[in-house]
Amino acid sequence: MQFVLAAGGTGGHMIPAHALAAELKARGHGVLLITDARGAKIPGLFKDVPVHVLPAGRLSKTPWGLVKAARSVMAGRREAKALYAKHRPDAVVGFGGYPAFPALLAASAKGIPTVLHEQNAVLGRVNRLLAGRAAAIGTAYERVERLKPRDAAKVVLVGNPVRASIVRLGEMPFPAFDEVAPLKLLVTGGSQGATVLGEVVPDGLGALQEGLRHRLQVIQQCRPDDIERVRATYRALGIPAELSTYIEDMDSKLGECHLMIGRAGASTIAELTAAGRPAILVPLPIATDDHQTANAREMARAGGARMIPQPGFTPQTLARQIEALADDPEALSNAAARSLSVGRPHAARDLANLVERIGGGESVLPVGRVQATPPTATFAPAGAAA
Repeated sequence: MQFVLAAGGTGGHMIPAHALAAELKARGHGVLLITDARGAKIPGLFKDVPVHVLPAGRLSKTPWGLVKAARSVMAGRREAKALYAKHRPDAVVGFGGYPAFPALLAASAKGIPTVLHEQNAVLGRVNRLLAGRAAAIGTAYERVERLKPRDAAKVVLVGNPVRASIVRLGEMPFPAFDEVAPLKLLVTGGSQGATVLGEVVPDGLGALQEGLRHRLQVIQQCRPDDIERVRATYRALGIPAELSTYIEDMDSKLGECHLMIGRAGASTIAELTAAGRPAILVPLPIATDDHQTANAREMARAGGARMIPQPGFTPQTLARQIEALADDPEALSNAAARSLSVGRPHAARDLANLVERIGGGESVLPVGRVQATPPTATFAPAGAAA
């Protein structure tokens, strides 16, 4: 079979698309990626998959911005239709983000079935616009905000696909930790919002009890503009830290760490729960519909994460949370087990099964139950997408 995967240009959309592509290719299917210029440049993804870059507008509140976006979307739709005329796919799979919009519109116009995948606990804007046309919607959470009840019958709970190397971490023992072992921390900020972590985390680690502070080993992702300042702070505190602007070998870094501190993006949550790693999560407050807070709730309720809203994310609060986990070695291993308990490590397999069924003309056969909830004031639009 032949499949087109359409994904926006951020890691949150591209990583699950990459994991599905690997699963489909392993089954002998052909895969083509449609994305934007940003997505095509993300390192380490889709190295053996043909990539087609489409023009795609972004919705704007200004009249001129809307006109420009509409023109770009229609141009992308025409280009995608021409592509499908030459190489007709069995199905087109959309992972959200504005670059996926024209590819999915073109598929509907050509009578090609579409499958949407929603990584977040709140249905994204593009997926909301296209849900009525989709043959199936794969979700990562049992409860999905802004999913209309009329679309619930086409929903399948599959999880959020992660790389096989991440899944393997969940099959291995949690790294040994006791009263004298080093405490290995991984600090990531996703594609946005790493600055606040660079401002708070070093000072928070510096506020730890002396015995614990001297046992720290830190790996941290920083914005390019922040990295030298953060490095100087760690040097002054005497805390060994490995800093970089992008962590390409995330699987090995996640495998070594005892605790992750970072945002609550969909891919971050999926990787943490598949690998079984505890976390302190600071949801991005400007994320559309506050979806990062919604993402973090399941893991936090299970006891695999502690969630700190950004206004309360201070060095002192962070230090107390780390001490509460690290002072009792069993607390970390228990949190790791609770994180793993809400993971869905077979998401790539289950999503591939769904895509094959739809591509083969079959109906949706749910592998899980998803609760559809109407829009509420709690999840009103809150700003730019994460």
